[in-house]
Amino acid sequence: MSFSSVNERIGRHRWTICALIFAATTINYLDRNVLGLLKDTLSAAGVFGIAGHQEINYSNVVICFQFAYAAGLLLAGKIIDKVGTKSGYAYALLAWSFAAIGHAFGHHTWSFGFWRAALGLSEAGNFPAANKAVAEWFPKKERAFATGLYNSGANIGSIVAPLTVPYIAKAWGWEWAFILTGAIGLIWLAFWYAIYGSPAAKLQGGKLSQVEYDFIHSDVDEQDAEKADVAKVKVPWLKLLTFRQTWAFVIGKFLTDPIWWFFLFWLPSFLGGENARKVKEFMAAYPTDINTLKVNEFIAAHPDYAGKLSDIPSVDFPGVISWPLAVALIYTISGFGSILGGWLPKKFINGGMDANKARKLAMFIYALFPLTVLFASRLGAINTWFAVATIAIACSAHAAWSANIFTTVSDMFPKKVVASVTGIGGMAGSVGGILIAYAAGLLLQHFKDLGKIEVGYSIMFVICGLAYVAAWLLMHLLVPKFKKIVV
Repeated sequence: MSFSSVNERIGRHRWTICALIFAATTINYLDRNVLGLLKDTLSAAGVFGIAGHQEINYSNVVICFQFAYAAGLLLAGKIIDKVGTKSGYAYALLAWSFAAIGHAFGHHTWSFGFWRAALGLSEAGNFPAANKAVAEWFPKKERAFATGLYNSGANIGSIVAPLTVPYIAKAWGWEWAFILTGAIGLIWLAFWYAIYGSPAAKLQGGKLSQVEYDFIHSDVDEQDAEKADVAKVKVPWLKLLTFRQTWAFVIGKFLTDPIWWFFLFWLPSFLGGENARKVKEFMAAYPTDINTLKVNEFIAAHPDYAGKLSDIPSVDFPGVISWPLAVALIYTISGFGSILGGWLPKKFINGGMDANKARKLAMFIYALFPLTVLFASRLGAINTWFAVATIAIACSAHAAWSANIFTTVSDMFPKKVVASVTGIGGMAGSVGGILIAYAAGLLLQHFKDLGKIEVGYSIMFVICGLAYVAAWLLMHLLVPKFKKIVV
């Protein structure tokens, strides 16, 4: 039976809920992307201190976000399990919207670090709340697809950001880029409060059909587990840490989330650096060319320029690309990866494959594609678009992987602890993000001082390429089958 025919027969309200979660995730990533896109602009404005320390100071600001995000994830999951999805999601989004706007009032490294920490603490509520909502509103066989759909919002936010933020900053100043993107979340709150409710509440209010309600609750093992847990006993974090299933999720997130963070915060700078390298190579090859003379004059007047090289009058450099367009393209392709990530295991299951095997096989396939990024620097030396292609494949594979690793939590745990386990794993991913930000800052500053920053990026790409295969192997060793456990 096709996807559309199922919805015609059963109903579509659950997909309205998915659309709301998708919108929130889009806003979440729009807000957190602004920093990476304005890195060079903020550096030129002196936010990250003097030259020679800017890479490290920038990484410190990123680490402030990561520390707070890690702590927030640990707290958010527990809070959302306690206050419920509707209130928990709303509180988180309200807080992160104000934190995003607050960046406009930070003009040096540590004030930026403060607002970045506030953003990380509050944005941590998105994925625990989203994952809990999916567990409440979708049966098992649709959860990976629903997760892939809402998770694609991360890519849409990352597409919208480079197509808007640099131009807002150029037209009105970088402060307005933070203010306008932060204000969008306040609009979402009105729709959330008007539309969201539990399936039981929507059934009682006449907004959900009995047929769709029964379909949502059609997983027999889950219903048996819910009925058996009559007392709804609260589960402490320490008990959750006694399960191998929790550690499988924790390790998977710890190893793979940092890769996404690295691309999120350093990709624009990498592509801008590739453009600068192409300019230097061209100038070295044609030192007396009239275009080169004009570039020398331009760079002398704009020493921190890292925008579109094609904007320099009368200059056409081979290999130079528009990096905002490249970033948008990478995250556009990643959006398709997120949707495919949920579709593939669903197709395997519909074809008769066991749900556990379907999830494991899909995740193994997705773990292989990031290996392409091992060739990013070498191919980028030939043509920057080749590097863009390998990074796009890796980011797309991460999005597909992410859709499934989130779903493993609802596969293995009862609904009452889904947000808590998601928060624990998310915290582990954020700790990994702290480590990769610290390592990237030191490594890239070292090679930048040597005039060979591309070597630093090459080392980082090796880490990015191998992380997913390592994560899959360790998860498989810990949990050979994603079976529901009793907590």
